Amino acid sequence: MHRHIAHLYQLAAKPSRTVIGLMSGTSLDGLDVALCQLTGDGLDTQVQLLRFATVDYDDNYKQRVKAVFAKRDVDLQALTLLNPWIALQHGRMINQCLAAWQLSAHDVDLIASHGQTVYHCPKRQHQLQHEGNATLQLGDGDHLAVATGITTISDFRQKHIAAGGEGAPLAVYGDYLLFSSQHENRIMLNIGGIANFTWLPQTLDAGAVFSSDIGPGNTLMDAYIQRYFPGQHYDKEAKVAAAGKVSEPLLMALKQDDFFALNFPKTTGPEVFNLAYLAQAQHASDTLDLSHADIMATLNRFSADMIIAAIQQTTAQLDKFVIYASGGGIHNPLLMKQLQQALPEVCIKTTADLAINPDAKEAVLFAILANECVAGGKQKFSNAREGIPGVTMGKISFAD
Repeated sequence: MHRHIAHLYQLAAKPSRTVIGLMSGTSLDGLDVALCQLTGDGLDTQVQLLRFATVDYDDNYKQRVKAVFAKRDVDLQALTLLNPWIALQHGRMINQCLAAWQLSAHDVDLIASHGQTVYHCPKRQHQLQHEGNATLQLGDGDHLAVATGITTISDFRQKHIAAGGEGAPLAVYGDYLLFSSQHENRIMLNIGGIANFTWLPQTLDAGAVFSSDIGPGNTLMDAYIQRYFPGQHYDKEAKVAAAGKVSEPLLMALKQDDFFALNFPKTTGPEVFNLAYLAQAQHASDTLDLSHADIMATLNRFSADMIIAAIQQTTAQLDKFVIYASGGGIHNPLLMKQLQQALPEVCIKTTADLAINPDAKEAVLFAILANECVAGGKQKFSNAREGIPGVTMGKISFAD
């Protein structure tokens, strides 16, 4: 038996594994690094978040990724060079975190790397008859493993697509294994660049679980702030949006995209919802003269309204459920206020109430996928009707 295979066998047999989960979202604010202790697998999975940090990206990282991000026409050499370069940057950040936490590579069993999404392309978006779903995340797992000295599991989304899914959202797998409860119906709402949610019925019936993208979370608001407020990366405390007034004509134009008429589950990204989309909506609604504050107020309401509509559609036949929110959007007080006002009878919490830092949740969920890749597989979880193939995801890269 090859020593690498023997090493994996030993990892799978351990009572617990120490896994670093990584998440780098479309906001490009930084790399989330979650050091997790995982015990068990499947529905018996237990997670303890030992350490967490978000390592900010510098301007060079942001500029290099933005040069290819969500663009159909890119410099192929720049794209090719980014794949190992991003992995090396992430490796450097992991090593910095380990040093700060007074740990070494020997203290960590696995790295679970989401990579950096640069283009998401489901068939319903590209509409090419003879092509399937596709998505591309950069940050080569081999380079990351060698740079850190830690076995790395990466590129999770490709198996999902190969098995018939759209490559997203993957949160449903970790949500189901970690957050399912027989005591209450739950919606796990993540408000990142794109908002998505997972429906977890208290019956624990895997066949009733589903997950879907909703539409823009922070992506349009962040892009607008970065374009017109140099030096700012997001609307801190929603100060710009709170100073404006919602434009109903622009709001209605923003809601006209065919994506919103599609049934759940569905996926999307900044390839669709970007500043060009906003400009098109402004032209269509004759709202080109709006102030920055009014546009931000409208974009904030747009995100809120689509989240509210998705939740109401999903829970129309229910009397009681609880929302557990996570992601950068929970720090937007105006957005969260609008959700609560529209859903006055609903208890809205964060995953902190479930002992998981809401800023770390996505990174933790990828750590769970890595744990399932190595030590799981016994808990069959699939829902083909809802685009959730029952597969083990991730490609394994050894450190030497």
